[in-house]
Amino acid sequence: MVDDTNNRTGGCHCGAVRFAVTLSDGFTSIRRCTCSYCRMRGAVAAMAAMGGIRILQGEDTLTCYRFNTGTAQHFFCSRCGIHTHHQRRSDPNLHAVNVACLDGISPFDFPDVPVMDGVNHPNDTGHPARQAGVLRFKRAAGC
Repeated sequence: MVDDTNNRTGGCHCGAVRFAVTLSDGFTSIRRCTCSYCRMRGAVAAMAAMGGIRILQGEDTLTCYRFNTGTAQHFFCSRCGIHTHHQRRSDPNLHAVNVACLDGISPFDFPDVPVMDGVNHPNDTGHPARQAGVLRFKRAAGC
């Protein structure tokens, strides 16, 4: 069920790109991925349906990066380099939004983040997606 808490705004670091997003299921399906690109990028992502992201400003500032099969489209600000979202390879009808770009949200707000096995991608193996592990954030005492 989508409710008002699923409607968010966000943007890149320099402020050139601003967007509105309706998250498909809030933060229920947050994840990271072990594929070569996601491993280096390190973003925690939340899902939005196709059409669930509306660019409010800076669409001309967004740059798209594709690799390997070229199916996934990774969008980032051409000024500050921040990855804002991507169209997923495993389900091109979904976008994954970088939660660090959402206003008032930090990837450190989530104590446990599932990490999906992107090295053995379902589109390559023919097997269902599998979880490779969990990224855990534990606050230090006194923080």
